[in-house]
Amino acid sequence: MNIYVLMKRTFDTEEKITISGGKINEDGAEFIINPYDEYAIEEAIQVRDANGGEVTVVSVGTEESEKQLRTALAMGADKAVLINTEDDVENGDQFTTSKILAEFLKDKDADLIIGGNVAIDGGSGQVAPRVAELLDIPYITTITKLDIDGTNATIVRDVEGDSEVIEASLPLLVTAQQGLNEPRYPSLPGIMKAKKKPLDELELDDLDLDEDDVEAKTKTIEIYLPPKKEAGKVLEGELGDQVKELVSLLHNEAKVV
Repeated sequence: MNIYVLMKRTFDTEEKITISGGKINEDGAEFIINPYDEYAIEEAIQVRDANGGEVTVVSVGTEESEKQLRTALAMGADKAVLINTEDDVENGDQFTTSKILAEFLKDKDADLIIGGNVAIDGGSGQVAPRVAELLDIPYITTITKLDIDGTNATIVRDVEGDSEVIEASLPLLVTAQQGLNEPRYPSLPGIMKAKKKPLDELELDDLDLDEDDVEAKTKTIEIYLPPKKEAGKVLEGELGDQVKELVSLLHNEAKVV
């Protein structure tokens, strides 16, 4: 089985993030594999182990993404590919990334493509479905269980606190939701093996793309932190008096009524 995983390098949101000049300050920031993509990598490895085949992890970004790709190899992926856009793409968006990924994947005869449900830095959840649309293959998002039987797949997906079961045929793209599995930690032998596994680097020219083909369709005007939360107020007195005070506060201070 030919399995591809879409992986993104993201800020570690458990660490402190600072804003400078309307942009996230990368100096001193910690970067990790997008947590939802860790579920995707783990699931790909489990599917390969059960059905045979090969797992290739693909990322679009800069050379700094090599560290996260090596981590994916240490987890158990067979190959990794970095599509380096550092010199060609100044300000990409979801369209940019999905266009590049689809161009790379279009002749790879992938049986299964797995991505994370969302990236924790942007949270749009657009890239994987866009890739499926460009490749003209079916896709199912927010999956919490995946069973493969030959060329058929039975999938459980999360739907607003409930779940539904879907049957589909390969080739197929799915996105991993929390609860799909428990991603493994790279073992020492896995880390040593990862150093010898292939990690290929491509550029836009290798995909017959130029900057105009992947020009962003959106523009980020500014990034800023939410306003500091003010202390709440406790209303006292008779219930009727509390209601009157609440309405007054909502009207005069919060200005929501």
